Amino acid sequence: MNTSPAPADTGNPAAEAAAIEAIKQTKARYFRFMDTKQWDDFAQVFAEDAVMDMSGELERNGVDGSAGIVHGRSNIKNFVKDAVDAAVTTHHGHMPEINITSPTTAEGIWAMYDLVDFGPDAAFRGLRGYGHYHETYTKGADGTWRIQTTKLTRLRIEAL
Repeated sequence: MNTSPAPADTGNPAAEAAAIEAIKQTKARYFRFMDTKQWDDFAQVFAEDAVMDMSGELERNGVDGSAGIVHGRSNIKNFVKDAVDAAVTTHHGHMPEINITSPTTAEGIWAMYDLVDFGPDAAFRGLRGYGHYHETYTKGADGTWRIQTTKLTRLRIEAL
């Protein structure tokens, strides 16, 4: 069953294809900058007023999930850095479903896999995770597509 709304008819299939490719590039940079710990560059893939929802990650660990809803590019950068800077991480995004909803907005779902390894001496060694990112995107005045909202939902987690 398709639960996504129909794409907007912008009347320009070439512009829609270009927007989808630009959004794919943004998400690729998200993964690469996180894994290579390029935190200032990582922050730039988000809109200034972006919202990240990682409440499910916290709730899964018995913590109040409201602390996992982060507002603002700078706060998102710091939240993710604090969570994984000490770990070796590998993130993959697959099979994007991207709908252009207007000339400056879009939504998407990405299948994901991640490996987070804090090392053999850590109290929490790490995990392999599988799930989806549910996102919205905005095209800024500078013509750059950025992540406006992102929410990670996990289907499976394997402890290391």
